[in-house]
Amino acid sequence: MKKITQSQVLDSLSSVMDPDLNKDLVSLNMIRNIRIEGGEVSFSLVLTSHACPLKKELEDSARKAVETIDGVTKVDIEVTAEVPKSKGLPDKKGVPNVKNTIAVASGKGGVGKSTVSVNLALALAKEGSKVGILDIDIYGPSIPMMMGIHKEVATTEANKLIPHKAHGVKLMSVGFMLDEETPLIWRGPLVMKLVQQFLMDVEWGELDYLVIDLPPGTGDAQLTLVQTIPLTGVVIVSTPQDVALIDARRAIKMFNEVKVPILGIVENMSVFVCPHCNEETEIFSKGGGEKTSKRYDVPLLGSIPINLSVRECGDEGKPIVEAKPDSVEAKALTDIAKKVAASISVLDLA
Repeated sequence: MKKITQSQVLDSLSSVMDPDLNKDLVSLNMIRNIRIEGGEVSFSLVLTSHACPLKKELEDSARKAVETIDGVTKVDIEVTAEVPKSKGLPDKKGVPNVKNTIAVASGKGGVGKSTVSVNLALALAKEGSKVGILDIDIYGPSIPMMMGIHKEVATTEANKLIPHKAHGVKLMSVGFMLDEETPLIWRGPLVMKLVQQFLMDVEWGELDYLVIDLPPGTGDAQLTLVQTIPLTGVVIVSTPQDVALIDARRAIKMFNEVKVPILGIVENMSVFVCPHCNEETEIFSKGGGEKTSKRYDVPLLGSIPINLSVRECGDEGKPIVEAKPDSVEAKALTDIAKKVAASISVLDLA
């Protein structure tokens, strides 16, 4: 029997294309550690995201390609992932040891931005990524409650802040420095200084993604963020009604003006499904996210229905992606997380 060579394996795999990046697996350096023993071939398929939505499709295509080689009797594939570091902007220094920074923004309050932030982070972590959440919603820090942690923040000997950890995710919030009834009455310069400290003086360790929960609107915290670090991209959260979408469009325009990629729009509270009869009621109108997506040429990442469980899980400190992973809402949020990860991979490699 003719001996199978590594060159043959690579040639066969060079025909397998990543549909998002429009390049083949070999050119993208996704094929590693090829081993050949007689008719048995094994190798590693290294994806650019643990949450890659095409994981199964790429694995199946790679296996079929190698099986076409004469003499191959068995193909073993180890699927792993290495999240690439964002290229960012050359004139800005990134957050130490953090590969990608994902801002979650909204034009107005009350649209579920923090709920999307925590569930996005948990969904990415459940897929295998190293994830942190930075809560810089200065005047309404709700992440501690949603993640079920109410502790003061400790520091290292070098005076770096040590993030807490819950549900497999690291987190830092101004809420850890205040009791629940203390208002934060700060002017712009103090807000900007705190944001800068949270970005550069937290001991995050190695992270694939840092999800940053912004205050609503387009004020000091947002501008400080984009002026301080090279954001990988931003997710805009809105509800379908016109009053929320008008403000969401302002946020889209602001991030476009400062050249931060818009990863997409999340339409929250899209429809209410009656738990008794399954009838759908469009409480906040319908299709606003899709219209905005088309108008500004940004992806619609997904729509999340209204469900009492989403609020209850957040109030209990166990977000719905963790508490009820098989629910419609958790699946929608997990799908959104996969699309965000895929969008980042395209930004960095396309």
